[in-house]
Amino acid sequence: MRKILVVGAGQSGLQLALGLQSHGYEVTLMSNRTADEIRTGRVMSTQCMFHTALQHERDLQLNFWESQAPKIEGLGVSVAAPGSWGEGPAARAIDWVGKLDGYAQSVDQRVKMAGWMDTFAQRGGQLVIHGAAVGDLDYFSRTYDLVLVAAGKGELVSMFARDPERSPYSEPQRALAVAYVHGLGPRPEHPGFDAVRCNLVPGVGELFIMPTLTTSGRADILFWEGVPGGPLDVFNGVKDPAKHLSLTLELMEKFTPWEYARATEVELTDAGATLAGRYAPTVRNPVGRLPGGGLVLGVADVVVANDPITGQGSNSASKCAAAYLASILEHGDKPFDEEWMRATFDRYWDTAQHVTKWTNAMLAPPPEHILNLIGAAEQLQPVADRFANAFNDPADFENFFYDPEKTEAYLASAAGA
Repeated sequence: MRKILVVGAGQSGLQLALGLQSHGYEVTLMSNRTADEIRTGRVMSTQCMFHTALQHERDLQLNFWESQAPKIEGLGVSVAAPGSWGEGPAARAIDWVGKLDGYAQSVDQRVKMAGWMDTFAQRGGQLVIHGAAVGDLDYFSRTYDLVLVAAGKGELVSMFARDPERSPYSEPQRALAVAYVHGLGPRPEHPGFDAVRCNLVPGVGELFIMPTLTTSGRADILFWEGVPGGPLDVFNGVKDPAKHLSLTLELMEKFTPWEYARATEVELTDAGATLAGRYAPTVRNPVGRLPGGGLVLGVADVVVANDPITGQGSNSASKCAAAYLASILEHGDKPFDEEWMRATFDRYWDTAQHVTKWTNAMLAPPPEHILNLIGAAEQLQPVADRFANAFNDPADFENFFYDPEKTEAYLASAAGA
């Protein structure tokens, strides 16, 4: 029986640990917090998982909350008319919603990670509650066949060198501010199904709204992404959750009044319902070398950390865990050497590269052909639907998004269809 250590109990670490456990591996999971500490702590993310990522959870029978979580059947895009704020209520220049082929879902990571961690322990997994330092891993690497690092923050990440060729940004491109709320009303113009809402405010930032399942049931996430130094970059140092929510709503009233109109009755879901921060999108070398010469393999956002503007974090974590699980199972009892580690990461990068390319493109001001594409989706429902479904499979953007000629050809064929 092969012994594997997984450090970090997020989406990827837990999914991988539970997957290996189900195939008879002896798995140790290290977490710096207990399940109860996670459950009662602060929100950690703005996860919205699309069909492919959800299917990886179903394949492992880990979709414990599928019947309770809202079914997100669409993805809507609204663009504020440039310059419309300031003189009066901001207007929408573009507004549409695409239908997803398979529904998406969001489960608060406090609910999911705590639940999965309890399941791992109940199934006989060894759970070590301890923050891991590089020195700890140096010791453990001698007693395990493979050490996987899935803790995306802190000292351990420094073992994985930044890959400058794949990391065009060295500074954070957005200031992030999240609030989980109860009491959000529906969008009156699109009744009948739940949708994620992407509100683009050119030159200022983005507001995302998504239905979720949290510790107190159904809720919605209000998520601002602000251009650093701009009018949305006001959450730094705000510790009071009530102040955080009031700032969120003030900005909605100014820049996205159509969303503010349904948010006048909202309240925070709990005392830990807000989060703010920023980080530079970074791709890293997947193999970390320990002082004693041992090697460790980085997982998910340890090695590919994208800005959440495209909502891919949990999706990428699920896809990475699925790819790594398959590589480990296929490898049998051969040693997990550096060559295998790099090949395993390359297998994940096959899909992750499309996420990174698309996310980095969305962080930059959109070129004219992208504006044309987003505008055309308002008139052409198939364009709206294809754009929405590319959130599930970002590789499809290669066919109609980056190259102005491909975009033009696609729009011409969609208009003629």
